[in-house]
Amino acid sequence: MPYTVEEGGRLNNFAKEPKVYQAEPPTAAEKRNYLILGVTALILVSGLIFVAFSASGVS
Repeated sequence: MPYTVEEGGRLNNFAKEPKVYQAEPPTAAEKRNYLILGVTALILVSGLIFVAFSASGVS
């Protein structure tokens, strides 16, 4: 583990750094999956809002 010795003999530990990598753009299949997940989330949230308003009795 990398560390430095500061004044007075205190050790300052640093976390092990992960290897750096370059991100790749999403493939067509991943883009499709993101779209499906987004639409599903939108439907779920819209349904929850509808149920909340219906149950609250606000007109």
